[in-house]
Amino acid sequence: MLKYLKYFLPGIYGIIAIRIFLLGQHYPTFYLLIFSLSIILGDVFFGRDKEVQKFTYPFFLNLSLYINLPILFCLVFLVISFFSTNIPIWYIDNMNSIFDIDFNQVKSSFNIFDKFSLIAQTGLFIGMLGIIPGHELTHRKKNKFDMFIGNWLLAFSWDCTFSIEHVYGHHKYVCRPEDPASAKRGENIYLFIIKAIINEQISGWNIESNRLKRKGNYFFSLNNKMIIGHLRSICILLFIYLLFGFSSILHFLLLAFIGKSLLETINYIEHYGLVREKDMPVFNRHSWNSDHVFSGLLLCNVTRHSDHHRAPNLKFWELNPNFKSAPTLPYGYLSMIYLLLFAPFLYHRIMAKKLIDWDLNYADEKEKELASIQNANSGISSLI
Repeated sequence: MLKYLKYFLPGIYGIIAIRIFLLGQHYPTFYLLIFSLSIILGDVFFGRDKEVQKFTYPFFLNLSLYINLPILFCLVFLVISFFSTNIPIWYIDNMNSIFDIDFNQVKSSFNIFDKFSLIAQTGLFIGMLGIIPGHELTHRKKNKFDMFIGNWLLAFSWDCTFSIEHVYGHHKYVCRPEDPASAKRGENIYLFIIKAIINEQISGWNIESNRLKRKGNYFFSLNNKMIIGHLRSICILLFIYLLFGFSSILHFLLLAFIGKSLLETINYIEHYGLVREKDMPVFNRHSWNSDHVFSGLLLCNVTRHSDHHRAPNLKFWELNPNFKSAPTLPYGYLSMIYLLLFAPFLYHRIMAKKLIDWDLNYADEKEKELASIQNANSGISSLI
């Protein structure tokens, strides 16, 4: 049973966060610190991922994804209500009754560090509970229910384009200059996030426009998946506005941006510095793998990234972590995220050794030429 329950860990983290946040002053800050420490140390103490387990009841694995939607809904609305100055009386009365608290007292108790922690932690959860499961579910293009849940999960990060550009763009152009989600060697992570968000939107609209033309449908219609996707996010925004007023819109947009930024950070890590010749197939060597168990549990096995690109239709529990032909990261995905965001110079220094190894032992002759061009432009002395 444990092999099923372990995939509910992200949702459990979210439920605990809701209860901890309602304890008031200092608790959100403590939670963010403990959460961050646990996901970094988790990769150290939980060991390596070496096998593909067999599951008899996939319903429970899917359920571990579906339950993230109501958890994320409750968490986002709770945190936004903490910052609102226009809270309905019925909302306060229900919070007091359900959780046996004085909601107004809890709300007014938070200091500046708590408020920062509430925003940062909730943005992280939009990534972990929303975008990551949304990525898994929107790859299941023929399953309407999974697509429905997946797209609503993505709506919390205002990222409907992910289910379009990622599936039909990124998987086609990965490790090529045309792919906005593939990071170059030495590229600034913060500039990458902004560029990727803009270029993925452009790419998503182009992909959807071409699809509509092939089908003979109008661009400005409800057949346009980009329009439908943005309408989902607008529905969430309007609901927040009706409950908590105008200032709540700004808080929701900030949370969405943090969640989206987390996704782009993962995108950066997944293919950092890897190159591929035009019109060549995508091989295992074109993705960075990680065999750390804990990162895999919290990120729906997106850490088994080479196999995901080999067979995008595989469910997350079917992906194989063991590919000798795939390069591996020195640490788990979650540790690499923190390292990249807070110590990018150290990240580039560590990854330079891995890139040199990739050039020598994985790349073909044409890719070595492409890599040498990136090395020259990277600004990293050990690569030049």
